[in-house]
Amino acid sequence: MAKTKPNKYRQNEHIVDNQELALWEALLPVFALIGMLAYNVYVFGDDAISGSNQFILLMGGAVAAVVGFFNKVSFKRMLSEVAENIKSTTGALLILLMVGALAGTWLVSGIIPAMIYYGLQILSPTIFLAACVIISAIISVATGSSWTTAATVGIALIGIGDALDISLGMTAGAVLSGAYFGDKMSPLSDTTNLAPAMAGGELFSHIRYMALTTTPTILVTLLVFIIIGFTLDTSGEADTAAIQQAIAGVFDINGWLFLVPLAVIFMIVRKTPPLVALLVGTLLGGVFALIFQPGVVAGLTGATSLDFESGYKGILNAITVSTSIATDNPALNDLFSAKGMEGMLPTIWLIVCAMVFGGIMDGIGALSRITKGLLGLAKSTFSLFASTVGSCLALNITASDQYLAIVVPGKMFAQAYQDRGLAPENLSRTLEDSGTVTSVLIPWNTCGAYHSGVLGVSVAEYFFYAIFNWLSPITTLVFAALGIKIAQLTTGK
Repeated sequence: MAKTKPNKYRQNEHIVDNQELALWEALLPVFALIGMLAYNVYVFGDDAISGSNQFILLMGGAVAAVVGFFNKVSFKRMLSEVAENIKSTTGALLILLMVGALAGTWLVSGIIPAMIYYGLQILSPTIFLAACVIISAIISVATGSSWTTAATVGIALIGIGDALDISLGMTAGAVLSGAYFGDKMSPLSDTTNLAPAMAGGELFSHIRYMALTTTPTILVTLLVFIIIGFTLDTSGEADTAAIQQAIAGVFDINGWLFLVPLAVIFMIVRKTPPLVALLVGTLLGGVFALIFQPGVVAGLTGATSLDFESGYKGILNAITVSTSIATDNPALNDLFSAKGMEGMLPTIWLIVCAMVFGGIMDGIGALSRITKGLLGLAKSTFSLFASTVGSCLALNITASDQYLAIVVPGKMFAQAYQDRGLAPENLSRTLEDSGTVTSVLIPWNTCGAYHSGVLGVSVAEYFFYAIFNWLSPITTLVFAALGIKIAQLTTGK
């Protein structure tokens, strides 16, 4: 994912074990959380993520804490695990703030409007969704980061899709399908490096072995989006010229603006820390706004012309708070708005509360107990794969963190795969097919919260259309059930 570089922390993390904790006790907070969240979403709908879900996560943590107290787990121990969990997300939280800032300066500088302007010329509704998958996959493979992909081309593609009158859920699902293809297959991705490290395998053997399940999954995904494209109502295409004219009437649209996103992508490919690359992209966006869009920047402050004070205030407003730019086309007015760093605060709040729940669950030994319970069901090769998938899904739901969904099952299942004579690539591939890609399907998981916040589309809206993400664990189970390409340990391993 390349959201941060926590590999060493996560790889060496101590997983709390509690022999006295019964499986039903470990599952009790999970069922309580799911029940409370389901009712909360029923009551609040899309507004649930604005704050009530965050409190429900804390209530789930309280239930876990009560279970811990009954099993003689100290409050200090639980709080220590919460602190470690929150510490591990520090980089991700800072990146979220910087993504909000980048979206603001890329809007006022005309970078996002330019992407939409030129995108409307080359992307018709019929091919748009399939193109979203391919474009996102290329960027994600090059950068190793689904997070960076969503924060750059993802935002632009959402805008283009909205202008073409295509469902935001469809567009977001296509973007995430492509982004997580790259997240799995790129050697630059930290999850792609972490999975074989946990399983005891080798990076490029892991990538080659993953291609066996990933290739048919992405092909099916593309086929579905192509079929959807041919069935779409293309009424948005007729308005393309009017939309482009409205964009050009407000912004100075030119090719120089693309230097900024290209610079960010270049830095990520050169392994520049994402936080640094996004900061540079934000500052460059501000500079380009002052050069190419002086009228827009001045207008944000109510000034008639750009001077030092209005320029400073306009750029800082774009970075930190909500801004909107009016055009002659009402359809673009909602599109040309950004929330800045302020707009990322509900997502950050959600992640922190999720880490509280996950930390307490780890502190009382529930995560380890649930995983061991699933391991106990593994009586055959297929059931071993199925238990691994189930464990990864359970950890994505309960620990709310993609890395823990790889590390905990990786540590717990490595010996079981070896005892069955299975090569470590089997485990590492299953960890990625079920742990890496499904994290974005959980609203309170760091990945689900991040992408939902950045793209401005709820998980419920894009869940069905994130085809690659929910199809990947199914594919790996089909391969296991049919015994297709199940690598065996060779002599000397």
